[in-house]
Amino acid sequence: MELNLSDLGPVYIVYWKTDLRKGIDLLAYLIQSQFDLAPFSKSVFLFCGGKSDRFKALY
Repeated sequence: MELNLSDLGPVYIVYWKTDLRKGIDLLAYLIQSQFDLAPFSKSVFLFCGGKSDRFKALY
């Protein structure tokens, strides 16, 4: 699968520490409740873990 970066749309970075063991449903809920955004829109959401070298993406 090839990913074209110009097709991603806006990229949002959640800057607070997030438990990366959380599933897609809870991360989508956080996007809706905290940011009032549609989690399944044509956007990328990056969540930072406890260590600064780990991220989880929802696209």
